[in-house]
Amino acid sequence: MKFEKELVHGKLIKRYKRFLADIELDTGEIVVAHCTNSGSMKSCLENGAEVYLTPVDDPKRKTKFTWEMIKINGDWVGINTGNPNKLAYEALLNGEIPGLDGYTTVKREVKFGDSRFDVYAENDQEKCFVEVKNVSMKLNEYALFPDAVTTRGQKHLKTLIDVKNQGMRAVMLYIIQRSDVQLFAPAKEIDPAYARLLKQAHSAGVEIFPMQAKVSPSEITLSKKLPFEL
Repeated sequence: MKFEKELVHGKLIKRYKRFLADIELDTGEIVVAHCTNSGSMKSCLENGAEVYLTPVDDPKRKTKFTWEMIKINGDWVGINTGNPNKLAYEALLNGEIPGLDGYTTVKREVKFGDSRFDVYAENDQEKCFVEVKNVSMKLNEYALFPDAVTTRGQKHLKTLIDVKNQGMRAVMLYIIQRSDVQLFAPAKEIDPAYARLLKQAHSAGVEIFPMQAKVSPSEITLSKKLPFEL
């Protein structure tokens, strides 16, 4: 996924009210950027750290920038929660994820029951519903999800089990927007209910794909599938 606009460099002053961040640009100007990540952003917040923003021209938007990434321990961590959906769609469309390739039809935002899944794919042999989650939290060598309690995420897992029970393929795709981790796991201490449901879903046949992404100011690319522990 290539960024459509040239990103703007700055430093994080502070994040506040969940969806806002004060950024000092290289020019010295202080701007307010929109933060798409509603979670706690544990392990990817550091005041004074380098950041990159996308400029926004929409006159209806109060904020004129969207926060894309932050440099932590010398590497870029993607914090825009909208990007993983774009990455996943492009990757399935182009057959770039081994095990999730070979589909002739790929669509975004498809309903199943009272849920809406991020990606739907099919071919002559199967139908597949994919839910995509952004992962930015790190603990030691682990990438963890979620970084805050997610009742919506719990609902998606239950619906994926229903998808599987109806004879279709059900996939939980975690896009890990950082390169300094080696394993994926649910954040049991933050949301034990989600961790239990993920284990239950996996036992019911829901597939887990933790895909690590390489984040840079020009593009975000999927690099490899990580092992996971439940």
